[in-house]
Amino acid sequence: MVLGRALHFVFKVGDRARTVAFYRDVLGMVVLRHEEFEEGCKASCNGPYGNKWSKTMMGYGPEDSHFVSELTYNYGIGGYRKGNDFLGITIQSSEAVSNAKKQGWALTEDKDGMFVTEDPGGYKFILVNKEQPKADPVLKVTLAVSDLQRSIDYWSNLLGMKVYEKDDAKKQVLLGYADDQCKLELQDIGSPVNHASAYGRIAFSCPREQLPGIESQMKEENQKILTPLVSLDTPGKATVEVVILADPDGHEICFVGEEAFHDLSQVDATANKLLEDAIAEDKSVEWFAKYHVPKPSA
Repeated sequence: MVLGRALHFVFKVGDRARTVAFYRDVLGMVVLRHEEFEEGCKASCNGPYGNKWSKTMMGYGPEDSHFVSELTYNYGIGGYRKGNDFLGITIQSSEAVSNAKKQGWALTEDKDGMFVTEDPGGYKFILVNKEQPKADPVLKVTLAVSDLQRSIDYWSNLLGMKVYEKDDAKKQVLLGYADDQCKLELQDIGSPVNHASAYGRIAFSCPREQLPGIESQMKEENQKILTPLVSLDTPGKATVEVVILADPDGHEICFVGEEAFHDLSQVDATANKLLEDAIAEDKSVEWFAKYHVPKPSA
């Protein structure tokens, strides 16, 4: 049984400055850590790109106890084509609703009384208009699937997630590793899942000793392994080991060794300045503006 813990979702962002501002000024998150890399990741953390890139972790608190967002920025790439794979992150925060209204950010109220908005890259957020809890306000991540029962078999039977709710009429299921963690909601859309180039990745931690077993089980079950067990270095920080999988609809899943990740994921007091300095020094943004060149879509 996988002893998993929900960690973060990886977003590829084209406009780093505006996206960070949305997370900070609308959602109310803070910068937890920021890292710059000179070349692409061995586990394709930044997508299929070999260029310079950065990773900015933002959330409502430390990743030890909160589900956070990883904003991945590839220098020189201003946008990504979105598919139908990512359906939204649900956050309980009347403060975020209020922030969006004050700043004139587009909000749409749905039939359940919740508010729907999008970040600058077009990624969807569902805001529950209730007081933000002291615990993690990030409630769930919703992903599209093409065959609900097949996905339940994968996520529950193979990866050990508990089924919390199942709605056959809506073709939805809610899964998770623990009551106090962000949940994974799967929505059957009745058609193939298209990831386009904006596809993300959901990450979980588990005891390091379980990683080889996860890899072996996926081989035995003829499931897709995108990156076999590998070590990833972060300059000046802990080296972590990961296995990257893909579910039956191609959603990328990262399992990382908990012990080293605990050290890597500690909040960095200098993160906000590191990010601000990187944004100020980013010449690609200045170049696009100066020559009025449309930002490319990957």
